[in-house]
Amino acid sequence: MATTERPPSRLRAWMLEGLSDMGKGVQQAPHAEPEPPHKGQRWYRVMCLTGVDYFSTLGYQPGIAALAAGLLSPIATIVLVVVTLAGALPVYRRVAEESPHGEGSIAMLERLLSFWKGKLFVLTLLGFAATDFLITITLSAADASTHLVENPHLTSVLHGKEMLITLILVALLGAVFLKGFLEAIGVAVALVVVYLGLNTVVVAVGFWHVITAGHVVTDWTSALTAEHGNVFAMIGVSLLVFPKLALGLSGFETGVAVMPHVQGDAGDTEENPKGRIRDTKKLLTAAALIMSVFLIATSFITTVLIPEKEFESGGQANGRALAYLAHDYLGNAFGTVYDVSTIAILWFAGASAMAGLLNLMPRYLPRYGMAPHWARAVRPMVIVFTLIGFLVTWIFDADVDAQGGAYATGVLVLMSSAAIAVTIAAHRAQQRNWTIAFATVSAVLLYVTVANVIERPDGVKIGACFIAGIILVSLLSRLARAFELRVTSVTLDDMAERFVRDMSSRKIRFIANEPDRRDKAEYRDKIEQIQNDNDIPGEDFVFVEVTVVDPSEFEAGLTVRGEVLHNRYRVLTLESSSIPNALAALLLHVRDSTNCTPHIYFEWTEGNPFANFLRFFLFGQGEVAPVTREVLREAEPDRARRPRVHTG
Repeated sequence: MATTERPPSRLRAWMLEGLSDMGKGVQQAPHAEPEPPHKGQRWYRVMCLTGVDYFSTLGYQPGIAALAAGLLSPIATIVLVVVTLAGALPVYRRVAEESPHGEGSIAMLERLLSFWKGKLFVLTLLGFAATDFLITITLSAADASTHLVENPHLTSVLHGKEMLITLILVALLGAVFLKGFLEAIGVAVALVVVYLGLNTVVVAVGFWHVITAGHVVTDWTSALTAEHGNVFAMIGVSLLVFPKLALGLSGFETGVAVMPHVQGDAGDTEENPKGRIRDTKKLLTAAALIMSVFLIATSFITTVLIPEKEFESGGQANGRALAYLAHDYLGNAFGTVYDVSTIAILWFAGASAMAGLLNLMPRYLPRYGMAPHWARAVRPMVIVFTLIGFLVTWIFDADVDAQGGAYATGVLVLMSSAAIAVTIAAHRAQQRNWTIAFATVSAVLLYVTVANVIERPDGVKIGACFIAGIILVSLLSRLARAFELRVTSVTLDDMAERFVRDMSSRKIRFIANEPDRRDKAEYRDKIEQIQNDNDIPGEDFVFVEVTVVDPSEFEAGLTVRGEVLHNRYRVLTLESSSIPNALAALLLHVRDSTNCTPHIYFEWTEGNPFANFLRFFLFGQGEVAPVTREVLREAEPDRARRPRVHTG
């Protein structure tokens, strides 16, 4: 009696909707409507998604600059803008060219390293990316709760409830992404337009007060000269405090991460998306120019108009300098509207970070075998990242200042890696001038990164926790999936097809052979050994030889080539990251294409079984026979249909 497989629950179908499984093709969950192909959005709409992260730093950047540089805040901010426009922007425009699918500098550097050292390097960078993006979510939500609590109308009601408010905001962000990504872009556009409009009003009113009260500028310049003496001393001190202002560079990595959602041209292809690259460059340039203007303007008006003591911890302008001016000069009604807008964009700043995480992590971890299959589905990953956001918020007690070091470290490490990656790319392309320019930018960013780490080592500690967590979970996942059939496709050339077709009229027998000299004696002796060990007559065998190329890879296609050696011995050659997986995939493919059960013959491997398993886990070799059988057992539960494995 045939049994019918119980369909998955509606919840499971909804959670895994659109899951792409490289090993089995595209899986659409039952009861789920197939999703239409994603056509992308215009670049300025996607800019708003990354802009909610980048532009929202106006909520706290002027206050951070005032605390770090004091009266020098406007000059230090000009240094930041110079680094942004002359350094970070050209670097990330080049990253967009070299990595048009949103992987960013991580993919560029991955191509430089292979084997396990490349994988571990990528996992380390992913740890810093996770630090950057997750702290973006939690820090922005924490600052939004600060604006909410400090509003004059709500202080008495909400004071002391920052933690609860921050957790609610993080949960709401996750709910938006559970609903759908396109909704997130629509919300981002509205938030950015309103927020930048309100900031324009605040800046305009601030400059009006500066002009009408001319003494504030003269007071500022006099105090500045008295404190620092001359322009060169001011620039020198600005360079020293520059690392503390690094949060103002936070938008570029997310700008590249959301690149796959840029529409581009109708003629774009995945291999050559020229329109997407061009429009992403527009996105990066427009965002950098807009932010640069606002950074300089806001740092100036907040420095000359707000008393210095108000920036300090407990002061009314601490973490909310522009909101302070909005309330002070435009009244509590406008100030409340400004607070609502700031709270909304700070809360939603996590959207671009969440989009970056959802673009980066599933691109690498499942492909490395270092995450379960469901990690390719959006909704389960949203839940995972939201829960981690809860944990980070609890650890930092929803404190904005406490998270600043970790945030800056993540941003600067990724920017430094991007600068190094484009320097190498320019050098390989023999572009001497660009190589020198990018190398200079790399040196500046490395200096800023090291200075930030020395002054605020907590950022590296948090990053190290993320890195250790990712590596541990990744290795455990790879261990759990060790016996999984992970060949995405099997392709036979004409000669290999001829061998299989010829054997299908008789019993299909393969001999697994580790290639050595490949002379006539090697194959003759191998056949004699298999005949004696298994007590079978005749020489109707086909040899199968697998060469391990990069054992750190997890999923890949398999190409099988046939050849006749010494005018007598038929040999199939394969290249794979794992010998047992390649053999199991070949056997299943032959079974399915011929409707015959293939047999494969091995000799036992000498040595300690545990040591041989480690060789298989790390290098794709080891105890081949039992591992091949185990891969087949997991891939084909029906014993009657399973290819036969013989070992003697």
